[in-house]
Amino acid sequence: MDLHLKRIPNFLFFAPTPFTERFFRLAGINVLSNLMIPLSGLLSIAFLGHLDNIDNLGGVTLATILFNYLYRTLSFLRMGTTGVTAQCVGRGDKTGVLLTGLRNALIALVLGGILLLLQSPLSSLGFSLLSADAGVKAAGQAYYDARIWGVPAALLNFVLIGWFLGQEKSGKVLILSVIGNSVNIILDYLLITRWGLASSGAGWATAISQDITALVGIALAVQELDWQEIKGIYKNIFSLVELKRAFLLNRDIFLRTLAFLSTFSIFTNLSSALGTTVLAQNALLLQVVTIAVYLIDGLAYATECLTGIYKGQENHNELVPLLNIAGKTSLIGGLLCATTFVVFPDFLFGLLTDHQDVLMEIKVYVPWLLPVLGFGSLAFMLDGYFLGLAEGVTLRNSAILATLIGFAPIAAIAWHFQSNELLWLSMTTFMAARMILLGVRIPKTLG
Repeated sequence: MDLHLKRIPNFLFFAPTPFTERFFRLAGINVLSNLMIPLSGLLSIAFLGHLDNIDNLGGVTLATILFNYLYRTLSFLRMGTTGVTAQCVGRGDKTGVLLTGLRNALIALVLGGILLLLQSPLSSLGFSLLSADAGVKAAGQAYYDARIWGVPAALLNFVLIGWFLGQEKSGKVLILSVIGNSVNIILDYLLITRWGLASSGAGWATAISQDITALVGIALAVQELDWQEIKGIYKNIFSLVELKRAFLLNRDIFLRTLAFLSTFSIFTNLSSALGTTVLAQNALLLQVVTIAVYLIDGLAYATECLTGIYKGQENHNELVPLLNIAGKTSLIGGLLCATTFVVFPDFLFGLLTDHQDVLMEIKVYVPWLLPVLGFGSLAFMLDGYFLGLAEGVTLRNSAILATLIGFAPIAAIAWHFQSNELLWLSMTTFMAARMILLGVRIPKTLG
């Protein structure tokens, strides 16, 4: 153990590594791809934020909680695909690469169909658990009813993106991101601003863009497929051993993501209980966190891919320098994003809304972005590292403990005292707990 501790990377200085260029090439493309997503979301928020009725902004924020559960809890389809595919690449197992993509694509389509069939009960249950004014809920329901039709395509996109990432084909992921998010932005403008569909228009814009992205992704994937090889191995897609292994990994990632999203959903719901203005303020601040997370996730995807490849090659010596460069780059990126909004709050938040009651008070809470994104940047990077290792149990346990110990107690106190400051403190301790719980597991992965 002591020997391993000496190998934990020093985060104070950048050190040249043999794969520095490889890491930054992957990370750069992933960051560009990822940043298209919050940019699209920010423009949607901006279109809604400039409507006369602020209920549309609050409604979309509220309904997004449900889609965070419907989509992001199933994001194991992406996470479970990337690491396993990368390990197959590291071993030189072309058949394994193909089977991983086909097996997870089939699972994605089945789950997508089930969610479409259950859309009404899921909607009734979800909105019954959320606190908001009647106008906000009505706007949220309109958004949900439109966006739900993009579910199968969204889940298939998770698999396609994960499969391309695991093969270091980030350029194709960038193509998907540019096309999908460009369509989303154009449709947001047309449906929300020009045609006056408000929150419903935002939902249809997202659903249609997901469908188009899936069609482009399938076209790109077909270029990778050898149909003769598929005929020879298609029966192996249903291998009980491999299905069980995929189920166990996906189960653990699902529970990890569920804990993570529950934390953000409770945070948003408590914000709503503090009033519509506080909900709008925190929604804008969470958009900043979302931007930073997408930036950091671009670095985490590169970390995940290379970690999986090195594990497949049984090349443990490269893990320490990988953690070194990934950790420092993530930390710098997170803090730079937070600092930008701390220094220029009036201008940047003014782009998102012109409601002065929201803008006047939001500056009080902006400094919380620094600790949230400081701890969070390292936690998200470590998520990528352990996903590359396919260490689902570690990811599951750290997320659940961070929610129960790091977030819940302070969030309960915040609700009791009706304090938004304490609510942001609970988010800070949640991020710090995730970072610590993952960090202490690093030594056991290095030998």
